Amino acid sequence: MAEALSLKSRWAAGEVTFGAWCMMPGALGVEAISSLGFDWILVDMQHGCMDYGQALDMIRAADIRGIPAIVRVPWNEPGIVGRVLDAGALGVVAPMIQTADDARSLVDSCRYPPVGRRSFGPVRVGTRDGAGYALTANDRVVVIPMIETRSALDQVDEIVSLPGVDAVLVGPFDLSVALGLPPGDNDGKPIFDDAIKTIVAACRRHGKAVAVLSNAAVAPLRVTQGFQMVSVTTDIAALTSASMASLRIVKKLE
Repeated sequence: MAEALSLKSRWAAGEVTFGAWCMMPGALGVEAISSLGFDWILVDMQHGCMDYGQALDMIRAADIRGIPAIVRVPWNEPGIVGRVLDAGALGVVAPMIQTADDARSLVDSCRYPPVGRRSFGPVRVGTRDGAGYALTANDRVVVIPMIETRSALDQVDEIVSLPGVDAVLVGPFDLSVALGLPPGDNDGKPIFDDAIKTIVAACRRHGKAVAVLSNAAVAPLRVTQGFQMVSVTTDIAALTSASMASLRIVKKLE
């Protein structure tokens, strides 16, 4: 399998990749979503409701469909980063990055020596990829620190320029709060628009991709702004909206 490498190649070629954000625990939802043509799925262990065992099953479900599973870990901590990679995640998103040193620590946790300090023990992923996994893991795993704090925004150029950082992910809700705005997509507010421009420009300067949590309404704007890794839905939002639409149709027939 070389899904993460294909993501890197597609980003390098200027392609946009679209994904789905999984907040609900369980493999079945991932299997359903992964059959629809998304380029990646993200298992959200920070704000989602899954534990490690459930995240492992979700990664397996993505593997069955041949789609890369990216995991947002609860915190930038080497133990959990190593565990989700050993489970088979092909990328890691780390929240609440504050400094370039934080991002460097994330890279170290994701890369085997000599370029990092990831501990060797690819138990589950070894059953998937065989003994050669460790030889290719450093090239295949995508490392994605989040830019969602004022400190990270101030150091975005230093963060993006780090070797081993493949992309940065904008968290528009926390970034908005850090900028003194209500949580959400605050497009049209100059301070928010300037932050987006600053992040995208830094990524372009250093040849890195830029990612974002988004939705179907805002995603087209994010593509025109230069984002290459764009989520277009969350599983819970999709379930809620579809269920609401069905209920409204039935109620109109009463």
